[in-house]
Amino acid sequence: MTRTWSTVPTDEERYRPLYARVLGLRFVNPGGVLCFLFFEGAVALAVLLALAELVTWWAVLVLPAAVAAMVKLNDMVAEVVIRSAAQVPEQERDRFRRQMEPVVGRASVPSTARALPGGVALAGDPTLRAARPAEPPLGRPVEGQRWPDPAQHDPYR
Repeated sequence: MTRTWSTVPTDEERYRPLYARVLGLRFVNPGGVLCFLFFEGAVALAVLLALAELVTWWAVLVLPAAVAAMVKLNDMVAEVVIRSAAQVPEQERDRFRRQMEPVVGRASVPSTARALPGGVALAGDPTLRAARPAEPPLGRPVEGQRWPDPAQHDPYR
């Protein structure tokens, strides 16, 4: 049976995992490990929850069925998205691609900094240095300077 919107060719259909073939997945193509986790993982989780008496034993049947329903729903949503994307005219797609291209270049930075709204000043602003006391440089103190005494200096007071 050939499907027009299927992303998996018909001759490769027989090599797909049984889980994907039983659900009839056309747009979501999980591999063998993912199919194992979807089915056997859900069964194992349900058995562990039932053994811990957190759920009834019906969960062993219900949880894998719920996971399969979510996988099939995801496949149906992917189908709707692919079909709607195919209906977008090529001109709109080109315009979208142009808008989404990253722009790489250099930003021009003014040599003199200005104050920002709200009283915040940029680092190069000359009024900022006048408003703050001089801070000791990082590293060793310069001759004639002393390190502040941490016992007497509390910056949070």
